[in-house]
Amino acid sequence: MNLKKIVLPFGIAAATVFLLASAPANAQATRTWVSGVGDDANPCSRTAPCKTFAGAISKTAAGGEISVLDPGGFGAVTITKSISITNDNAGEAGILASGTNGVIVNAAATDSVNLRGLIIDGGTPVSPGLNGVRFIAGKSLTIQNSVVKNFTAANAFGILFTPSGSARLTIRDTAFYNNGTGGGGGAISVKPTGSAFASVTLSRVTMDNNINGLIADASTTAGSLLTTVLDSSASANNLNGFQLIGGAAQSSMNLDRSASVNNNNGIVSTNGTSTINLSRSTVSGNSLGLSAGGGAIVSFSSNMFDNNFAPSSPTNTKPGQ
Repeated sequence: MNLKKIVLPFGIAAATVFLLASAPANAQATRTWVSGVGDDANPCSRTAPCKTFAGAISKTAAGGEISVLDPGGFGAVTITKSISITNDNAGEAGILASGTNGVIVNAAATDSVNLRGLIIDGGTPVSPGLNGVRFIAGKSLTIQNSVVKNFTAANAFGILFTPSGSARLTIRDTAFYNNGTGGGGGAISVKPTGSAFASVTLSRVTMDNNINGLIADASTTAGSLLTTVLDSSASANNLNGFQLIGGAAQSSMNLDRSASVNNNNGIVSTNGTSTINLSRSTVSGNSLGLSAGGGAIVSFSSNMFDNNFAPSSPTNTKPGQ
């Protein structure tokens, strides 16, 4: 009997079995699932879902997607790669973020993050959440069909978007309420730093009963900040509905078919490099409707300025194009 002929095939077979057994432990899937009755010890497959977003993201490949199977609370998560977290009619997909941030995005300059169908809740005043979504770095962040509420720690925001490199923020069909506390915080803060260029688009977004609605602040960047708001509203906010703060470069905010109503200040443009353009929009019921503050507020056709307690006018009026 030739011993080598027996031992060698056995050794190869053993090595092959070992590699096959160990490969799944290190592999990441392009699509994973979470469930309210899942377990993070599972592989996050369709039939064996995980329990939390944090558990699923470690098993999801860059550029992949985490899908929600059924209602549940899926916990706070830190994102460091391109990823989509989606809930399409599976019931409430909650992130309860008492005392912390709901979602942190700190990814590479080429990474895109998409969040859809989430309820991000800062919890009770006893242990309030810090921010709903805190964006530090990445190429883009898109939020759709979501609710961000109850972030009431000091200077807390529903979305705190502070990229140090150029980045884009897109929010659609999303509601913000009860965010911020005292004299600070609010629904959305965009404040790029360094030499970053930031582009922001809001479509069908409501910002109600916060400290501030939208604050677009270019004071800490050498780059420009371009903001477009379509079919959106800021109402019953304690301080400002929409505010643009200029910086070193020219920055603009375009409000079209939008409303700022029943706030302390309706529309605020601060510093000489900031211009807010209004078209087909309503500014009504505010303590002060328009406040230029060194910046420009340009009114195109079909705007309504009415029932503001302190009369105010745009710095410039232009006909519609």
